[in-house]
Amino acid sequence: MLRVQSPEGTRRVDVDNVTVTRELFEKVLNTFGNIGYSFALYCKRDKSQEIVSSNAKTMASYGLQHGDMIYLSPIAGAVQHGEQDASVLKVKNGVSTASSTTFLPSTSSMHGSKIPIRSNVEEDQVDVILQKMDGTVKRKHDPKNCLHGENSSCIHCLPLEPYDASYLKELNVKHMSFHAYLRKLSSGLDGGKYANLDNISCRIKPGCTGHPPWPKGVCSKCQPKAITLNSQAYRHVDNVVFENPNLVEQFLHYWRVSGRQRIGFLYGRFDIHLDVPLGIKGIVAAIYEPPQESTRDSVRLLLPDNRQSVVDRVAAKLGLQCIGWIFTDLVAEDVSKGTVRHFRNAETHFLSAQECIMAGHFQSLHPNPCRLSSDGYFGSKFVTVCVTGDSQNQVHMEGYQVSNQCQALVRDECLVPTKDAPELAYARQSTAEKYIPDVYYKVLEELGRS
Repeated sequence: MLRVQSPEGTRRVDVDNVTVTRELFEKVLNTFGNIGYSFALYCKRDKSQEIVSSNAKTMASYGLQHGDMIYLSPIAGAVQHGEQDASVLKVKNGVSTASSTTFLPSTSSMHGSKIPIRSNVEEDQVDVILQKMDGTVKRKHDPKNCLHGENSSCIHCLPLEPYDASYLKELNVKHMSFHAYLRKLSSGLDGGKYANLDNISCRIKPGCTGHPPWPKGVCSKCQPKAITLNSQAYRHVDNVVFENPNLVEQFLHYWRVSGRQRIGFLYGRFDIHLDVPLGIKGIVAAIYEPPQESTRDSVRLLLPDNRQSVVDRVAAKLGLQCIGWIFTDLVAEDVSKGTVRHFRNAETHFLSAQECIMAGHFQSLHPNPCRLSSDGYFGSKFVTVCVTGDSQNQVHMEGYQVSNQCQALVRDECLVPTKDAPELAYARQSTAEKYIPDVYYKVLEELGRS
């Protein structure tokens, strides 16, 4: 624990000896949420022994001990007290571009958002465009309820926010878009000042020196928090479309000929989805089918795939990227009619546990760049498309994404599929080699009226 003395008062931050100094600056910024000026940190009150932000230097190199005081001082010429909004750490090649770490005003058009922003993260082009958009839903003059002139407005015709629950319900949108969720975070009186986009971690934090390492010891500082499973209010991608229907027909040709299942990777781009406020859609331009062994009931990828890097390079030159994966789960019902069985529904499952784990694994391999996260990424835009039979026994495609919670549980090896119930996953128990946090879920019981 270090005490940080500043013109705004004294605060405390928790760091480890192995923590790099860049993380110290980020923690100080998060702790002093109202700082609107450039500053430097010093070990001494007389501004000697400056702490320089670096990805290489650790706290141990400055000889600081538990309970020591460090000093925050505005850099000469810095503007104080709210003339600038949220701040970012400008880093180039892991080292501050100035002799002292400088926090700069945000240039994001987040409509007054005070969420800390990192300027050194290169976001997807669609995210940059959506950040500059107004996002509100325009409404026309209501001739019945609006009793004012054309140049005025009232509660019946005022624009709606992109996260308005009643409007999304009218559109039959269950999950708001990710950028609508960001607008909601910054819509309060604090302007999102205390909103955090922290990635979930199920691992013990390394470097805790207060006790022996696991399994001999663990404390509240290094122990990951228990996870309570909740429905995610937003989604990173709102729709998936194919540029050409022949792409799907060619992909399904293998199953039609052999009766065996198939997996492919979707290459395309992300664009604005106009049917959902501040929405994003994935546009598929090509399907790459990697080496695989398949049967009528299963598919196994053959790794490593030596052609994957070549495909990625060719796609990049065409302005495309890997945006998802697609797999078939088709069982013929009547060959003469071309119908297939319908067995994925609310009574069984939409995605099996194994498929959710695969989706979480692929999403972790393709993180979503995000300037509003301290890690530089948050969630994933990687989509999952399942080709199966619908309620009319026709070939049908459904798009999915697993939540950030599921993605973290899969990444940190906390989940395994069950053998006899494909819709259920099993949370591992802690062992001497690995600590697994507790995983809870909620059940809502509805009491019938007599």
